[in-house]
Amino acid sequence: METASTAVAAPAATTLSYLPVGLFGSVMGLTGLSVAWHLAHQHFGAPEWVSQGIGAGALLAFAALAIAYGVKAFSGFQAVKAEFRHPVAGNLFGTPMISLLLLPFLLAPVSLTLARLSWVLGAAGMTTLAWLIVLRWMTVRQATAHVTPAWIVPVVGMLDVPLAVPQLQWQGMHGVMVFGLAVGLFFAIPLFTMIFSRLAMEEALPPPLQPSLLIMVAPFSVGFTAYVTTTGSFDLFAEGLYMLMLFLLVVLLGRLRHLAQCSPFRVSWWAASFPLAASAGAALRYAGHEQSLFSDAVALVLLGVATVTILIFAVQTLRGIVNGQLKALA
Repeated sequence: METASTAVAAPAATTLSYLPVGLFGSVMGLTGLSVAWHLAHQHFGAPEWVSQGIGAGALLAFAALAIAYGVKAFSGFQAVKAEFRHPVAGNLFGTPMISLLLLPFLLAPVSLTLARLSWVLGAAGMTTLAWLIVLRWMTVRQATAHVTPAWIVPVVGMLDVPLAVPQLQWQGMHGVMVFGLAVGLFFAIPLFTMIFSRLAMEEALPPPLQPSLLIMVAPFSVGFTAYVTTTGSFDLFAEGLYMLMLFLLVVLLGRLRHLAQCSPFRVSWWAASFPLAASAGAALRYAGHEQSLFSDAVALVLLGVATVTILIFAVQTLRGIVNGQLKALA
């Protein structure tokens, strides 16, 4: 069996070689926040232009990152190969695939054809990546230090496959939705256990990677939405996923409350954006079903936390780009 701890020679510096593929997590966060504000519009009567404005920002961010990462790949593909082979960073190649799976929420009202194309590319890419990563885990011996929350992205990310299917207006997609839901939920169990064990038994993650702890909420927040979307029901299992999401959020937000004082902003912090936005969206869906003052309050709090957090990330990132400091932030 091969070992993942084998050192990989660093590729020569090329144009935008420092640009991490995980920055596509910003597209995921912005898209998820746009969907959450759309749900807030439906449930609370929030202004629709907020959702539309955030959605426009998500589309611009995706276009800019696709071009920039394309330049990186064209100018030096070895840098991309090295990133993919990295035992931690390689998992974040799921972020552009998940972005493609989420963009139909924004594209469907404008162009159903573009929405379907985005979803097909995302679903095919996500399934292929999940297969490759699981094969890697079964073939290459992994070091305990490499087991991080980022491992959730490429396989549990299959939970994103069912989310936008209703917007595509395609018939006969139930089996595909169940496939994504089943793979995502099944692998969430051992991965969550491995990550929790690593966090409890090994050294803490370095400060720039601490926000990625919130990725551990995704199997429950996205799992809840994927399950409800696929089955069309708010049963006991769905409620259990939602309650687990709330419990983990309280634990992790408490764990990260002092992060801004002890670590400067890094683009890796965007890893926290989608779990927060997805949690707000799940809370708003649950509030629409539960119709109680408490569930409404929880939904509003989570929407506020996600909005403020993602706004801070966006301002810090744009400031770094304007000041020519993106490489340092990466």
